Amino acid sequence: MGRGSHRREQLSTRPEGRPSNEPVVWYADFMYQADSWDKPRRVVAKIEHHQGELFPRVGFIVTNLGGGAARVVWFYNGRGTAEQWIKEGKNAVKWTRLSCHDFVDNQVRLQLFVLAYNLGNFLRRLALPPSVRQWSLTTLREKLVKIGANVISSARYVVFQMAEVAIPRGLFRAILGRIHRLWLPEAVPR
Repeated sequence: MGRGSHRREQLSTRPEGRPSNEPVVWYADFMYQADSWDKPRRVVAKIEHHQGELFPRVGFIVTNLGGGAARVVWFYNGRGTAEQWIKEGKNAVKWTRLSCHDFVDNQVRLQLFVLAYNLGNFLRRLALPPSVRQWSLTTLREKLVKIGANVISSARYVVFQMAEVAIPRGLFRAILGRIHRLWLPEAVPR
């Protein structure tokens, strides 16, 4: 048994002692060469031992980045977050639909999609109550934007009649109240 296999065995063994409420996280890196690769490559591993779980959660990253293993994982996690935002933009506002024949028209269209994405994200972060703040932009669009309503206006007020299946009345009222609090006070005359 080589030195590398001893290290892998050590990393995958459950930590001794009483389990912590917080996950025990270990990082490691090693060189590996798959049969189809022309040379060995650096592999960074993140091993997480969670309380109540029999086996550790293990993730691998094949990379050419230098630096410590924890820093490499941190970098790729940030990259993954950015890619999730891109995926959300593709799904929620369909910003990949650039079917105009002219480049400039597609450029303007993409800018409008990004504006819609940013407005939706702004609404999600500042106007949604904590109980639904984790909603994706797709959920926000389906439950708040693309919902039919019967609008009844009178001299004193406007009434929206909507099906409570999509969004309960109390939640809608809370969202409207949070939006109302976002308004800037009127400018004071000089």
